[in-house]
Amino acid sequence: MRDEIVANDLTHGKIMQALDWAYDKAVNGVPGLDSASEMANEYLAGTGTLEERINSLIRWQNTKAGTSGFLTGLGGIITMPITIPANIASVMYVQIRMIAAIAKMCGQDLHSDKVKTLVYACLAGEAAKDILKDAGILLGTKVAMSAIKNISGKTITSINQKVGFRLLTKFGEKGVVNLVKVVPLLGGVVGGTVDAVATNLIGNFARNTFIDCVELSEI
Repeated sequence: MRDEIVANDLTHGKIMQALDWAYDKAVNGVPGLDSASEMANEYLAGTGTLEERINSLIRWQNTKAGTSGFLTGLGGIITMPITIPANIASVMYVQIRMIAAIAKMCGQDLHSDKVKTLVYACLAGEAAKDILKDAGILLGTKVAMSAIKNISGKTITSINQKVGFRLLTKFGEKGVVNLVKVVPLLGGVVGGTVDAVATNLIGNFARNTFIDCVELSEI
């Protein structure tokens, strides 16, 4: 039976708690699953340019997102201290781990609150540009890295809150929630094609964001 999501079941507070939960699991790891750093190291050991190795990681995540059994190994981490639909929590974890791995491949410190905020922002896809622009950060410009390094704790909180509201809208809108359907969760079957497309878009945005950070820091 499909896990139907009602928009009213979600709140901004729950989304924020889920983000923090997923990031902690992605960075610190869970039994039986690679952490973001371990995933990054695996792909860094491959051949090709940094961009090509990141693309390889994204392709593999897309393949898994469109394949039956993708979330089979997540059964042990779905239990959360907050009430949020398990399918949304699962997809948040998977996509945050992918973004964090890309950030690590680009030399970022995953224990930095600023990097964590950039990872969260990437979940919003292209909308992240406007969210960061409001905070005075223009991605792809020479001042981007210095702006990111110098953002205050208050600004970090503001960006995170805006990302949370964006995700609340995304998951709450009728029809959009189908992006994260798990049918059924215990069987580990993901709503394949659409999940793969969403994961690909987010992965590409994360790649461009963090590779720009590498290039700009070398200028």
